[in-house]
Amino acid sequence: MARPLPVDPARFAATACVAYPPTRGNRHRTVFLDAGHGGLDPGSVGTTESGRAIYEATETLAVELAAKTLLTRAGFRVVVSRTTNSSVARLTAADVNGTLLTAKGVHADVAARDRCANRAGADALVGIYFDAGAPTNAGSVTGYDAVRPFAAQNLRLAELVQRDVLTAMNRRGWKIPNEGVQPDTALGSEISSAGVRYGHLLLLGPAESGWFDTPSQMPGALIEPLFITDPFEGSIAASATGQRVIAEGIAQAVEQFFSRSGRRA
Repeated sequence: MARPLPVDPARFAATACVAYPPTRGNRHRTVFLDAGHGGLDPGSVGTTESGRAIYEATETLAVELAAKTLLTRAGFRVVVSRTTNSSVARLTAADVNGTLLTAKGVHADVAARDRCANRAGADALVGIYFDAGAPTNAGSVTGYDAVRPFAAQNLRLAELVQRDVLTAMNRRGWKIPNEGVQPDTALGSEISSAGVRYGHLLLLGPAESGWFDTPSQMPGALIEPLFITDPFEGSIAASATGQRVIAEGIAQAVEQFFSRSGRRA
């Protein structure tokens, strides 16, 4: 059986940007899965119903790896942004301030995920993140970019991911609210004025001179299936069952996307 291999070890962190070959059959398609945050960037901090603190980067990684296993079994080559609690980019001194990433470091680490997907020749991209807000905020949302040349495929992938993940969760009786599919201009938060002017999610958005020159080159969507700051939803996000159910929805959506899409756009 073929082993997982780093896509380009000279360009990415040691445990990042790793390609897994299909384990059953071969659909001759590559899927890129991004586990949001990681390393010095824990992402949002939430809590479970028992009061345990949970970190977005930990829960996204578990979902990503579970989805990777399902998709390789379904005949896909899968490239993951990270395999451990690490950054994706090879960070420099300018990217780090003590135990935190600088704004430059955050930008570099997200941009590295697009470069990984491009270097791997991915046919589709799915970002896996969790939402955060007031303890009463809840629900699943999926974002897509509406200004890319492949915007129609972005939207279709986002609709499939949102529908299949939400259906998989609510089949369990969890009653997760449907926040729908939204353009990426309505999602995310930026800490720099340049990022605010850009207005898109780096993982999905277009190039912009002087700010971002390595955009993803394939249809993509980004799901935030739960609010980890809601104790009920945070408990699901932190559970092996919840992570597996979300992964099953993602894998089903990817299979449906390729079964209907024909050749790559």
